[in-house]
Amino acid sequence: MVYQQTPLFLDPIYGPPVTLDPEAPEAPGAGRSRPVGVPYPATATATEEGAADTATDTGATAAAPQAPDPVETAAPGDTAEPRLDGVRVVVINWRDPWQSVAGGAEEYAWRMSRHLAGRGACLTFLTSREPGQARQETREGIVIRRMGRKFSVYPLVMLWLLLWRREFHVALDCMNGIPFFSRLLLPRRTRVISVVHHVHDLQFNAYFSRPVAWFGRFIESTVASRVYRSCMTVTVSESSRRAMREKLRWRAPITVIHNGSPPVQPIATDPASASTRPDPAPRADMGSPAVVSLGRLVVQKRVSRVVDIADRLRATRPGLRVHIVGRGPESEPLAERVERDALHDHVRLHGFLPEGEKNAVLAGSVLHVTASEFEGWGLTVIEAAGLGVPTVAYDVDGLRDSVRHGETGWLVREGEDLVEVVDKALAELGDPVRAAEISAACRTWAARFTWENSGAAMTRLIASTPNLPGAPATGAVLPAATPVTAAAPVATSAPIAAPALSHPGMPGAPSHEAAT
Repeated sequence: MVYQQTPLFLDPIYGPPVTLDPEAPEAPGAGRSRPVGVPYPATATATEEGAADTATDTGATAAAPQAPDPVETAAPGDTAEPRLDGVRVVVINWRDPWQSVAGGAEEYAWRMSRHLAGRGACLTFLTSREPGQARQETREGIVIRRMGRKFSVYPLVMLWLLLWRREFHVALDCMNGIPFFSRLLLPRRTRVISVVHHVHDLQFNAYFSRPVAWFGRFIESTVASRVYRSCMTVTVSESSRRAMREKLRWRAPITVIHNGSPPVQPIATDPASASTRPDPAPRADMGSPAVVSLGRLVVQKRVSRVVDIADRLRATRPGLRVHIVGRGPESEPLAERVERDALHDHVRLHGFLPEGEKNAVLAGSVLHVTASEFEGWGLTVIEAAGLGVPTVAYDVDGLRDSVRHGETGWLVREGEDLVEVVDKALAELGDPVRAAEISAACRTWAARFTWENSGAAMTRLIASTPNLPGAPATGAVLPAATPVTAAAPVATSAPIAAPALSHPGMPGAPSHEAAT
């Protein structure tokens, strides 16, 4: 049988052509069997060293204790990390990192994808499409397929998964409030791992009418918890795991794999000279003291409360400057607020900044503030800590994990006022000795979280899947892919004896018989 021409957004990505053993157990991939001479990988077992990033919750319903300090995971480049050669993985996330409203969830999904590809996996990344984005492209060896907009992406992705349900060994279903229900669409032998950053719950109220918000909460809790009850779930913090148990009644086993932090953070020496913005903020005009808020400008981030800091403290701290770095739908309301309250001398709305400029503003500030009402973890908190900048945040899920109260920042407890806590923090940071202590603690804390360690934890989790393809047999051809920039090197293939499979229906693609 030869594959017929298939619409571009529907054709799957295939693995390498190998000699097949017709007597071997069936494995995912259009009915293909396991390659001759390819052993199944040994099941990964948790160790004390890796227990922090893959601390599997056994599913007990009792309330979890206070989140312990994360234990450092295996060092980058640990030879114990398994390979995933020939394993076909689909990652499903409703946005990609290059979309205008992308955030920490998109960063997490892409970083995990990059690491898995670096370990030899064949990656497909399913996501939505913003105007102007390509429907299909390959980045760093990962095939990205975009379909639909913010809401239509769900039925289109589900249709795609249904049509190509036999093509993948593992699916990472990233649930941003609403899941893609991949467990109902993919064969039982395909391992589905649900990725949940935080419980949305009341967040639905900020975007939808009361009936629609109720329906969203019903899907997130009652429906999703039943659909994925047999699937391993990954979340990014201990408090998110507790919230899933208590608010969603989640019964599936839950593993915590933290976010990483940027390993190298370039800092522009003169952001004004490098910027194309009409009103750049030079380092000399950062303010004294300078406070920064970094992140998407969306409703749940409550950035207007950060602007309140400048409004209420400008009389007692006339040199104070509040820098807002980020973009999003709340940009215009914030600009109107600054204009209405005459805060031009105290608030700078930078919008989106290139990496070097963003880090220059961040490093030039004495304090980072986030007023978010919930987070899965707090990626910007660790990003600021990596530059030695402490954070003031509310004592809410996720942020209470990423901020160590009194050491790397301050948590605003129930009944406390954000502006008052910020004022006290600035007073404490006014002592050079204390400021140096806190800055050093921030850098030490941030260094404990790396994308290499997080990716290794995800790799071990996937490698524990029964009946995965093992390392390619001698003379087999690895998937033809662009070299991946990752800490773990991509294995080189043996001399090519036959062309690698292309997407079915594409020019030059061999027939199904040719592959088998």
